[in-house]
Amino acid sequence: MKSTGITRHVDELGRIVLPIELRRAFHIDIKDTLEIYTEDDKIILKKLQRSCVFCKSSEDIVEFGGKAICPDCLAKLKILG
Repeated sequence: MKSTGITRHVDELGRIVLPIELRRAFHIDIKDTLEIYTEDDKIILKKLQRSCVFCKSSEDIVEFGGKAICPDCLAKLKILG
C-alpha cells in the first residue's frame, strides 16, 4: 500500500473530504458512488463500476428499465421480446 502523505480529519457527522488530487487521479466525479470495503484494520474505498446485470460487462453500459445493461444483452432482450 502506498502512502500519499495526506491526512484529513473526520467531522462531527463522520465525513472526510477526498483531496482533489486523489479524485482526479482516480477519476472520481461529483455524484459518483464509492464502495466501502474493510480488510483487517484497513478501510478501502473503490469507485463503483456499473456492470451489466446479466453478463457483468462494464463496457458501454446503458440504463434499461432501471437496470444497467450492455448493448449485447440489450440486443438479445429485444430479439426475445
